[in-house]
Amino acid sequence: MSDHGAAQRRWRALVPVICLVAGLGFAISVRDSNGQDVRAPVDVTLAGTVRSAEDRVHRLDGQVRQLQAVVNRLTKQAGQDDSAVARAQAKVTPRLAPAGLTAVHGPGVEVVLDDAGGQPPGAQVDPNQLVVHQSDLQAVVNALWAGGAEAMSIAGQRVIATSAVRCVGNTLLLNGEVFSPPFRVAAIGPSATMLEKLASSPGVKLFREAAEFYGLGYTVGRQSDLQVPAYSGSISLNYARAGR
Repeated sequence: MSDHGAAQRRWRALVPVICLVAGLGFAISVRDSNGQDVRAPVDVTLAGTVRSAEDRVHRLDGQVRQLQAVVNRLTKQAGQDDSAVARAQAKVTPRLAPAGLTAVHGPGVEVVLDDAGGQPPGAQVDPNQLVVHQSDLQAVVNALWAGGAEAMSIAGQRVIATSAVRCVGNTLLLNGEVFSPPFRVAAIGPSATMLEKLASSPGVKLFREAAEFYGLGYTVGRQSDLQVPAYSGSISLNYARAGR
């Protein structure tokens, strides 16, 4: 009985201490939260994650454009003040356009691919047949390059030699941004040759047939003056390295 009584006395002594510590913790939480939730609600859905990533990319793109404008201004000034820099710039300038680093315009071909508006009347088909796939865009892009395209953009984004056309579901990932259909492909170059290559491409032919059957969108036509922006992303190649 004496041991039990001692335990009760110790417990009675600890209760006020525990309550004091808990009250102090609540007081600190109230002070730090300033009357708001300490744990703010977080959108953990995939759509929320994608939107957050897109917002971050847009902010960083804005910073890159501002910094690039500063670099361009200082580069131009350096060329005016230093003859050696001016000679180096004269060697580099002719290579900017072939690399896709300058905006261009001219006649060419525009191709638009779009998802189907819904299930075909009187038929139930696999939903995957009703969207534009990566292979469809790649077929169009490859045919246009084969037809002599000199400059190209997809959804207003310049496509260069290192650009990768990747689709996730029915969205396009290009130059760090996400785009939804319709996908507009603009190619400056010899229209007749590019149209011929589009007509003879097996991949494009498959998409045209799917467009007729499932109601997908496919339009192609000549344009007298297409505008293709300069590529503004990184031109450095990133690749994996073996671990040590």
